[in-house]
Amino acid sequence: MQQFTEGDRVRVDIPDQMDVDHEPYHGEHGRIIAVFTDDADTVTGDTQDARLYRVRFESGEVTDFRRHDLRPPIDRSSNE
Repeated sequence: MQQFTEGDRVRVDIPDQMDVDHEPYHGEHGRIIAVFTDDADTVTGDTQDARLYRVRFESGEVTDFRRHDLRPPIDRSSNE
């Protein structure tokens, strides 16, 4: 799975329509403005889960996501 860094443009991918974050965020694009670490990997056993990505959306809203909810952006325009 791809590692993202601060400044990367990303797309949120939450396919589970029952997930509370699906409706407001699925398919939205934003930019990673910070990367944090925590101890979530001690619960999941996957060291990559210790990274939390803070994303600023094109609307200006800011929300945190784990790597499994993020994908490379869909290039809608070569002018971005």
